[in-house]
Amino acid sequence: MSVARLNGSHSNLAWHEETIALIRDTLPDTPILLDIPGRKIRTLQLEHEPVFLAGQTIILTTDTNHTGKEKVPVGYDKLHERLTAGVKLFADDGTLSFEVISVTGRDILVRADMDGQLKSRKGINVPGIDLGQSLVTAKDRDMIAFAKKQGVDYIGISFVESKAHIEAIRSLIDGHTPKIVAKVENAGGIEHLEEVVSAADVIMIDRGDLAVETSIDRVAIYQKQILRSATLAGKPTIVATEMLHSMIENPLPTKAEVSDITNAVFDGAAAVMLSGETAVGRYPVEAVSRISGISQLAERYISNHRETALPDKKNDIRSAIQALTQALPVTKIIVLSRSGYGVRIASMSGSGIPVIAVGHDPAVTRSWNLFPGVTGIALDLAGLSSSAQDAKLIQTLLERRLVREDDYTLILSTQSDYAHLSGNLLRTLNIQSWLGNVGERQRSAAIEVA
Repeated sequence: MSVARLNGSHSNLAWHEETIALIRDTLPDTPILLDIPGRKIRTLQLEHEPVFLAGQTIILTTDTNHTGKEKVPVGYDKLHERLTAGVKLFADDGTLSFEVISVTGRDILVRADMDGQLKSRKGINVPGIDLGQSLVTAKDRDMIAFAKKQGVDYIGISFVESKAHIEAIRSLIDGHTPKIVAKVENAGGIEHLEEVVSAADVIMIDRGDLAVETSIDRVAIYQKQILRSATLAGKPTIVATEMLHSMIENPLPTKAEVSDITNAVFDGAAAVMLSGETAVGRYPVEAVSRISGISQLAERYISNHRETALPDKKNDIRSAIQALTQALPVTKIIVLSRSGYGVRIASMSGSGIPVIAVGHDPAVTRSWNLFPGVTGIALDLAGLSSSAQDAKLIQTLLERRLVREDDYTLILSTQSDYAHLSGNLLRTLNIQSWLGNVGERQRSAAIEVA
């Protein structure tokens, strides 16, 4: 598991605090992603989850005093003001659909299009209707403050359609962490994709909401479009929703699910996400093991069948990394970074070579472990000369068994701006030769003292 995702729409802050502590204690180097509720509308916790047949009516309400027995309460208090008769409404990632019959006060009478059951905390979608929601809700502010206090590594925000939305969240974060995962899951996100990708730290493709808000027939096309855009920008992408849906109830996946995961990795996904499979499924451990194994097989295939598809940006150092790793026997890439730009670029260079990402802030370096093939470590190299920096770096990596004596490394420090005064630094270092040189200098120094 490369990242642990918690859904802020479920449970309370006490539960999330306890779970974060458990993850930190068990997997201290694993980054944590906390999805904040944002503009996602859900049913509330219900004492009674209504079962209905096609053609039957149920009442949704913005009056939160109801329990589901007579009326089903929803979490957006102005939903009744935005709906009119004839509007289509979907629930539970589009598996349920309804038509609005009438709106009376806070009550929304809907007719079911199919048999089903409306359960607690399930998403409600109203495609094509402006629901008048603000970019940042009061609950979002509370969740962001909670995430900062708990040292969460990433915050996921829903229904991102603009740079302004991301900047509003970033201003509340007011620091280097948590990083922002922008979820592209509606037509607005697709329409402003380049803008969203450029502003976010990580992109998530939420295929459940995307299918409902746009068209289920176009989801695979949109997935490829998003992955290509994010890959060209050097931004990692998480592909989510029903990756191993059948394993909620069954111990083995379908062939279509295996192909889905494999193709997502082939197309550049940095991570593939499980949700219901691990949250409520009968085989959570098996699901994690299965998706990890499938992903690793796909990554090995890519590594053994590398295709050179260089980015067209003049300030993208991936071209140089590809060229050097194909021309030289490089076995490890070491990235010295503060912001994580160089880490992202090295991870997404297509080299297939393990990346060791070195920074000074433990919270930031832990977040880099989300990137494919990356191991982030915190190491303070500030104020050291080049030789002293090499000595501390290599000795630490050897002690932690992140490099071996027979490794041939590519060490790089890159800038996102090609005109930056510092420029891009790339050099190779043979660990065995470096150790031999250090030993020779030590012997020479001992002779001089004698």
